[in-house]
Amino acid sequence: MPTSRFVNAGSSPLNAGIIRRIRQNHAVEHATITVLMARERDVSLLGGRSNHRGFHVYGQVETAALEAAVAEALARLQGGEAGLAIHPNCGTNLVASGTLAGLAVMTTTAIARRRRASVVDRIPLGILAATAGIIAGRPVGFRLQRNVTTLADVSDLRLGSITRRQIGRFVQHFVTLEAMPR
Repeated sequence: MPTSRFVNAGSSPLNAGIIRRIRQNHAVEHATITVLMARERDVSLLGGRSNHRGFHVYGQVETAALEAAVAEALARLQGGEAGLAIHPNCGTNLVASGTLAGLAVMTTTAIARRRRASVVDRIPLGILAATAGIIAGRPVGFRLQRNVTTLADVSDLRLGSITRRQIGRFVQHFVTLEAMPR
């Protein structure tokens, strides 16, 4: 079975160095949020953001609950549950949908202008084009997550530390992931 040119492409820049680590951390971030939301029904998460050292989790969550969720997320990803790396509320999906909606509106507007359509005729065409772009953006976003922005192969990672910062009601945790010794 052929694989995507991005997935498991050993020499791909997406699978090397800092890019690989960001993709792995992004996968663990998604898996952690999925596990946390399933375990803690009352938790109110605002989101997360990954970098080469780990990931941030923003929202009202206890550090112990987050630590347990990270441990489970890592174990499940390492056990082969690659689907946990993909999240429906990922910014990748929003960017894909927004980009496609914007391009669809620009294209439709340009075509309508050339055909000398009135502004009143252009508005529904623009709305229809934007809607089509948003609908198309979801599967494109999932594909981008799977092949570009996340990497479910986290077999070489372990939980390092979790730091909590709270300013008023705003809670931010930073989860550090480390390479396992070989």
